[in-house]
Amino acid sequence: MEYTFASATVLLLLITDPFGNIPIFVNALKNVPASRRSRVILREVLIAFAILLIFMLVGERFLRMMSLTDLSLQLAGGIVLFLIALRMIFPRPDSGSLPDAGEPLIVPLAIPALAGPSALATVMLLVSQQPGRMLEWMTALSVTMLVCAIVLLLADRIERWLGSRVVAAFERLMGLILVAISVEMILKGVKIFVHQF
Repeated sequence: MEYTFASATVLLLLITDPFGNIPIFVNALKNVPASRRSRVILREVLIAFAILLIFMLVGERFLRMMSLTDLSLQLAGGIVLFLIALRMIFPRPDSGSLPDAGEPLIVPLAIPALAGPSALATVMLLVSQQPGRMLEWMTALSVTMLVCAIVLLLADRIERWLGSRVVAAFERLMGLILVAISVEMILKGVKIFVHQF
């Protein structure tokens, strides 16, 4: 499927899942002083942005170095997205609980909460399919990370306003949309593979 700026931004938002990450961030930051939480959130979002941007810029060279094709990335990305989406729709009971470890750094907030395997695969997929639109994909990633930062900075308030059930329902809805996108990616990959023979 051909991605536009809007569809790429929506896809990245679905994968980084800021609303689904609210319980993880709230839990991970509960032992961090309130005065530092905003700085920690912004730092983790910036780290995730830097990691995704690096994969976006050097991902194609990495694929060539590993002798991987766009088709294999498309199929692998679709499968990973499908599995992530299933976890969004059917979360594990302990998925929002993290061990108390003081102030988090990189793990688990930047990686894998925001810049997880599916997000890394997606940014590489966008670039490998349409490398000439790099500036567009970088802008889509920037918008995505900005939305993530805003949502996560307001995480405590959103959870209080909406309640945990509404947040969970919203995450399941995003998971359902992501399932459809991942199935489309897999079907397109299979179609291309079949037409090669």
